[in-house]
Amino acid sequence: MEGIKNVNIKQQLELMGMSAKKSAQTQGKTTEAPGESFAKSMDDAISKVNEMQKTADQKIEDLATGKSSNLHETMIAVEKADIALRLMVQVRNKMIDAYQEVMKMQV
Repeated sequence: MEGIKNVNIKQQLELMGMSAKKSAQTQGKTTEAPGESFAKSMDDAISKVNEMQKTADQKIEDLATGKSSNLHETMIAVEKADIALRLMVQVRNKMIDAYQEVMKMQV
């Protein structure tokens, strides 16, 4: 597996088009609390994963009913949705691990 390099979660989100857009608000001129912008970023990412799942389901339905005969596009949509869902599960697991570590800290 020498050809495969490690990619962190931020890079994976950017590859899937789920990175937070940098605007004037995110570059130091923000009026939101940091937790709100993180929550919004996560909400946006979850929404995009949900849309990928819906698109894949629609393409499967179209293929099964004969409306579409393009198996390649269907399989690509299904794989994109699968990879996005797996990534979101890993992000969730990392967030839970981080929360548990914070809760273990003594004050």
